[in-house]
Parts: sequence; structure tokens; C-alpha cells
Amino acid sequence: MLRLENISSFIHTSLSNHLSETSVLLLEMTIIALAAITLFALLGLILVLMERKVSAWIQIRLGPNRVGPKGIFQTAADTLKLVLKEGFVPDGADKFLYKLAPFVVMIIAMILLAPIAFAKNFAIWDLNIGVFFITAISSVSVIGILMAGWASNNQYSLLGAMRSGAQIISYEISAGMAILSIVVLTGSLQISDIVASQSNGWWLFKGHIPALIAFVIYIIAVTAETNRAPFDMAEAESELTGGFHTEYAGMRFALFFLAEYINIFIVCAIGATLFLGGWMPFHIGNWEAFNHIMDYIPSSIWFLSKTFFLIFVIMWFRWTFPRLRIDQLLQLEWKYLLPISLFNLLLITLIAIKGWHF
Repeated sequence: MLRLENISSFIHTSLSNHLSETSVLLLEMTIIALAAITLFALLGLILVLMERKVSAWIQIRLGPNRVGPKGIFQTAADTLKLVLKEGFVPDGADKFLYKLAPFVVMIIAMILLAPIAFAKNFAIWDLNIGVFFITAISSVSVIGILMAGWASNNQYSLLGAMRSGAQIISYEISAGMAILSIVVLTGSLQISDIVASQSNGWWLFKGHIPALIAFVIYIIAVTAETNRAPFDMAEAESELTGGFHTEYAGMRFALFFLAEYINIFIVCAIGATLFLGGWMPFHIGNWEAFNHIMDYIPSSIWFLSKTFFLIFVIMWFRWTFPRLRIDQLLQLEWKYLLPISLFNLLLITLIAIKGWHF
């Protein structure tokens, strides 16, 4: 069976046989950039359609069902509409920062793809501080949002950007604590080491109740970090019209819209890697026959299945819980999630020191 890891090795070997090392590096970087752009485009089409179908299922209705079979081309039609719409710059806006902001948000999302292991031995850059790299780069995305809100010269946009900044900076602390919990159990910041440490069981199960608490906190925190309901105060239409991207239209708006879904994919991919074994198959003890069948499924399928399961959970949140007020949102983080995260991290540290995990 042809697997992703075999394809990547084959491409690298073929290029090395015909080109110099520098040429191979430049060509591989170009291929990776094109692959990332293609992945973003496909994820945008798939996730927006998935969002609409999930919301329709929860609300007991059909959802998109006219453009193409079962409405599968609805997002393609919406993309075409956004491409054809005229872009404009508001009077009084800082033109340079206004135009730069959506690209900053998208570039940060593209950089975050680098350490993620999409399959066995298939990652763009498996650096030894992969988890630290992800947490550091993801926190920079708030700069693009603040830039968009301030440069738009719109009070609603600025207020939405400030809310988003406060929200992301607050909740990334709890998300970081949840990630640190797995780092403590694994003893490594490298993504490949974290996945390999789950060969005999996913950390969600063998890390006991503290690992489950860390997983729940992580899902709540990243839902808030991606400005998803019930934490979408930065885009509260009833208060701020459209939030930080009120003044954006056409493809500039589409980049913000796409970045939200790409960030959902990235945080769910990280959650699947840390808590659910990443590309690692599901094994049950010494059931060799069952485990052999699980090994037959490609590692990329395992990774994508776990990631899309977490995406479904986050979408489920949106169509289940009512939106919080901004004061409730911040109280949830500083009065509840952060103290629980700190105490939980101490428990997991004790488990790791004593070797009580499986």
C-alpha cells in the first residue's frame, strides 16, 4: 500500500539524485508551500460545508442541498462569489496595515503546519522543540487581528480586536498548561517523541483522570482561542456588527474566514497528536489479531479521523451552547480554568515522577 511517508522519501531521493543540495532544498520548499496552499483551499471548502451540514443535523434540517449533489459544491459557489466581489479600503484607514493584516493571519497558520506529523515519518519539520514552536507562533496570530481592527478606522472593529486580544491572551494560558501536562508525561517537546510515547496507549487513557481534565480544558481553551461560539465575542453580530473584520470584503474577508477554519484544523490536529496518539493506530493490549487489523489502516487515515472528530466536537459546541458575555468569558478563564489547570499540572507532575501512568 502506498503511504504518505513512502511518497515523501521517494520524492526526496529522486530529487537528490539529479540536483544539488541547495536546489533540492529550494524545490522542496516550493513543493511544501504549494502543498500547504492546496491543503488550505481544500480544508476551507470541506470545513465550511461540514459546518453547515453539522448545524443542519443538530437543528434537524437539510442544510445546503441545491448546488451539486447534496449541496457539496455550495462552498465552491461561495468562494467564487468572494473572488468576484470588489475589495475596497475605507476612508481614513491605514492602507498598508489594513491590507497586510489578513496575510499575517494566514502566514502564521501556514507556519504552524511545520511540526505537525500528518502520518508516520511525514512532517515538514520535526524539530526538537515542536510543542514550544507551536505555542509560541500561535500566540502571534493576535497581532494580525489587532492590526485589522486598528487599521480599519472603525470603532466596532477596534473593540472586536481588543476583545479578541484579551480572549486569546487569556485562554492560551490554560491551553498551554494542558499542553504542558502531556509534555511532562512524555518528557519531550518533540512531536514525534510524543506520538511514539503513545504506542502502548493514548495519553487520554493512560494518563488517568488528570489527563482527561487536561483534554477537556484544552478543548475549551482552543475553542475560545479560535473565536468560536460560545466564545465568539470578538464577532458578536448583535453588538459589533462583524467584529474586527467588519470593514473587510471580497478575498480579504475570505482570508480571515478561511484562517478561522484552518486554525480549527490546526488546534484539533495538535489535540489529536497530544491526547489521542496522532497517527498512531488504536491498539488493545495483547489482542494481536485486532491490533494487526488496526495497523493495516494507513497512519494518515488515523490522524485525519481523530482530527476531524475533534473538529466535529468544536462545531457541536457552536450549535449547542449560547454565547457568553465578555465578563463571563474572562471569569471562566481566570477564576475557574486557570486554577484547575495549575492544580491539574501539579497532579500530572506527581504521576510522572512516581511513574503511576501505564
